[in-house]
Amino acid sequence: MKAMRLHKINEFTLDQVEKPVPKGDEILVKVGACGICGSDIPRVYELGTKVYPVTLGHEYSGTVVEVGNPEDSNLIGRTAAIYPVVPCNECPSCKIGQYAQCSNYRNLGSRTDGGFAEYCLLPSKWHLVFSQNEETSKDDLALVEPATVALHAIRKGEVLGGNQVMIFGAGPIGILAARWCKLFGAHPILVDINPQAIAFAKERGFVVRNSLDSDFVEQIIEETKGKMIDVVIEGTGTSSALNLGIECCKPYGMITLLGNPHTDTTITLNEHSNILRKELKFTGVWNNYYNDLPFNEWEYTVQMMDENKLKVSDLITHRSDLEHLKELFDRIYNKEINVCKAVYTTEI
Repeated sequence: MKAMRLHKINEFTLDQVEKPVPKGDEILVKVGACGICGSDIPRVYELGTKVYPVTLGHEYSGTVVEVGNPEDSNLIGRTAAIYPVVPCNECPSCKIGQYAQCSNYRNLGSRTDGGFAEYCLLPSKWHLVFSQNEETSKDDLALVEPATVALHAIRKGEVLGGNQVMIFGAGPIGILAARWCKLFGAHPILVDINPQAIAFAKERGFVVRNSLDSDFVEQIIEETKGKMIDVVIEGTGTSSALNLGIECCKPYGMITLLGNPHTDTTITLNEHSNILRKELKFTGVWNNYYNDLPFNEWEYTVQMMDENKLKVSDLITHRSDLEHLKELFDRIYNKEINVCKAVYTTEI
């Protein structure tokens, strides 16, 4: 079979590899689509991975084609989103179902083979979140992972109906977070500095502000009728956004840290004082939550897609087959194209 394998930094090639054969509880899926995550670009060109070679891609969907355990044969032909974390099931976090905090995890698509391939081997059916609607596309199911990250940020931020929510970063996760806000009755304001991202989000019906505008804070005051922001979701990992979020947050509000920082984060003296004066709350976000107790964010996200309540298809701006995937990676890395969401898909 064909697979896009990272052999070392900037050696990302389309290889012919042996098609896996499932054994025991293992499940073989035919990949339907796999999204390019924002973390995949630096992984290929700058940071690398912990193991080589490895098939990248952790945002993907697939259809079960083979099973190792005959008792799972009823799954053959069913299509699902793939949960990519492979937990150790032994550490304290795993024992209470907090798999995203596993201290010895593997990840399909970075520490073990993932979805930029024709087929992918899963450790067990536990990783499958099945769609119940045949009209939900494999491309859409590949966006379940980022959609659950957005949902997790909303839940960790304790967003309530009627809240004013400011979301820094109008990329796919930012827009998905804004869509979850609307589903839950909150009022999102997206913030970005990229004119193309701002235009893209506005075309999808959102209130969007450019944080570089000299009157940015005045705009937020006007937009919220002076009430300011209940929940800030900082999705860029930048000091400038964090400081603006603190300034715009109302007393007793919540600052939700979602974006991975690229440099040391600094808070100005004035905003540090604001944290104290306003008695702000802070929470961090790491991936999503995959456990039935108290609430499986993956199952709920697939359900909302199946019921056509969460729209994701219009966020896909670029598609590629495996043969042209490296070219798409290069164009994204070199900033030759403006991408909201790019996917490898078998449906072209």
